[in-house]
Amino acid sequence: MCLPWEAAARMRREPALVAAGTLDSMSDGSREFHKPVRRPAELFDRLFSAEDPAEVSRVAHSTAHALLSRVREQPDGEVVDRLVAFTDENGIDDVAELWSRSPAKTLPGALWRLYLLQLMIHDDAQTAALLYERGRVELASADAVVAGAPVPAGPDELVTLIDAILRGVFVGDFAVALDRAAAFCRVQASGATHLADDYEQTEPDRASAFTTRALRLSDYAGDLAACAALWRRDALT
Repeated sequence: MCLPWEAAARMRREPALVAAGTLDSMSDGSREFHKPVRRPAELFDRLFSAEDPAEVSRVAHSTAHALLSRVREQPDGEVVDRLVAFTDENGIDDVAELWSRSPAKTLPGALWRLYLLQLMIHDDAQTAALLYERGRVELASADAVVAGAPVPAGPDELVTLIDAILRGVFVGDFAVALDRAAAFCRVQASGATHLADDYEQTEPDRASAFTTRALRLSDYAGDLAACAALWRRDALT
């Protein structure tokens, strides 16, 4: 089974037209040249150019729906493993070219945010653990319980958690996975806000970076929670 961004990459390389969302095979030879590209957390919400926004939107929605329906109808452990590990092995660019410009409250928009969240945790799990533990202590809500991290949660535990949440998108209750991701974002946002306050007087640049991250995570929490609600109403397009 070819992942949708792999099919899209083939479409860019080959002159023949291929229907959006095609999930055919990709040769091992072509994989040799697909090198990992890591992106730091500062590139959260990076924008990618597109020649035809309408076509990009059509491809984004068709590939997202094709991927999710195909995997959830016939779950295959190897394919799910590839989906969860994809950005570690290949970077974020291929996923971004398909989904990064989609509106937040759409299926491709939700998938894009989940992959970005995973990449942020994998890229700097130490900082993620610092934010999460501070947020867990400060936040007076059940979000830490909903997210499902152990107490205390170190870097390895958070990597395991975010991978489990992403896996739940493909083999579990999709809305629950989105709710867990939203709760995770709220805990992280709380931690980033409180750390920003700590550094405001002594390291204003660092405080500003934490504030920016807190705002981004809060936005993502709202977007993912809204997507969960839409999914439960069969209204997430």
